[in-house]
Amino acid sequence: MKRIIVINGPNLNMLGVREPGIYGTLSLKDIEDKIRRQAEELGVSIAFYQSNHEGDIIDRIHAAMGEADGIMLNAGAFTHYSYAIRDAINAVKVPTVEVHLSNIHAREAFRHHSVLAAETIGQIAGFGEVSYELGLLALVRHLDKQT
Repeated sequence: MKRIIVINGPNLNMLGVREPGIYGTLSLKDIEDKIRRQAEELGVSIAFYQSNHEGDIIDRIHAAMGEADGIMLNAGAFTHYSYAIRDAINAVKVPTVEVHLSNIHAREAFRHHSVLAAETIGQIAGFGEVSYELGLLALVRHLDKQT
């Protein structure tokens, strides 16, 4: 069974409360529950992790090496400036999909660029919680092609 880790970065623990007009009204737990059901349907094992701390996210990415077949990552604001997270993704060589609830390319200029994107197999943004569903589907299909 393929093993996927979903890693969420800063402020995503505030989903449902923080700017619902941009991020929606579902909590992170609500999104995790939807993804857990989808993972069951796809026949993959899934684990979730959230941290507001860059180093903790890096440690979790490192721990994925040898533990997970794929990572789905919403690094939040770290997306736009964390070369350390980018380097962690590169170091572990675990296929990673970048997801965002909002369309980062249609927001403030500083959000238009992802320093992580070049190290991922793809990026999905702008579909709210469906971004996670699409990200999981894309990651599983990518992994299926590798085996």
